[in-house]
Amino acid sequence: MISIIMGIYNCATTLVEALDSIVNQTYTNWELIMCDDGSSDNTYDLAQKYIQQHPEYRMKLIKHHKNKGLNQTLNDCLKEATGEYIARMDADDISLPTRFEKEIAEFEKDPDLSVVSCPMIYFDENADWGVGRCRETYPKKEDLVFGTVHSHAPCIVRTEAIKEVKGYSVGKKLLRVEDWHLWIKIYASGRYGKNLSEPLYKMRDDQLATKRRKFKFRLNEAYMSRLAVKTFNLPKQMYFYSMRFIILGLLPVPLYNVLHRKKLGIR
Repeated sequence: MISIIMGIYNCATTLVEALDSIVNQTYTNWELIMCDDGSSDNTYDLAQKYIQQHPEYRMKLIKHHKNKGLNQTLNDCLKEATGEYIARMDADDISLPTRFEKEIAEFEKDPDLSVVSCPMIYFDENADWGVGRCRETYPKKEDLVFGTVHSHAPCIVRTEAIKEVKGYSVGKKLLRVEDWHLWIKIYASGRYGKNLSEPLYKMRDDQLATKRRKFKFRLNEAYMSRLAVKTFNLPKQMYFYSMRFIILGLLPVPLYNVLHRKKLGIR
């Protein structure tokens, strides 16, 4: 029923914990496709060993001999997927035990639903430090001007919906905003999604994660905001909102952290 797609890259220290959270799901009708994106550590060997140690599960491992980026990595996983639904999972995060069960239940309630996601619990090497919230239960097209409308890592998408828009687009302007662009394409096709109120996923988010948010990715966010205005033929004054992402990229890290948590509704 569910094909879980996971890009893995230099994540040897966190991969087993992430995989354990999948095999411990209350919902068991799934397959897992992992793609190693040219890791320089022993991530690939570790994933291979895990598969060998758990033959009772449907898991497949493919490999890039050089790094191609998450967008292409996920597309290569999609090519191997056979499920009715596509679930995302990152190799340094944790899915809570009832995640798949509760997300699939939403699709069964609403046959027209194309995306289901949920808030995330944020944690670091010390402990959980915050719980996010989703701004809208049923996001609208206009919401895509202001940012991604569904958390990517804990989402499940109907396979027909993601393949209808040809999966993830690949390009320099789409790095770190691949999910935002995917939602724009899916909503432009006339489909819609839902955000649950219950957090079912734990995202590893620490000081190093903040440092990885480079300014060039802020430019990509500004590009996505403008693209949403153009795609949905929204009022031209909404183009000015894209400047917000550039301004955020220029802020000192401590100030950005405060605003970032406020935006997410971290409590």
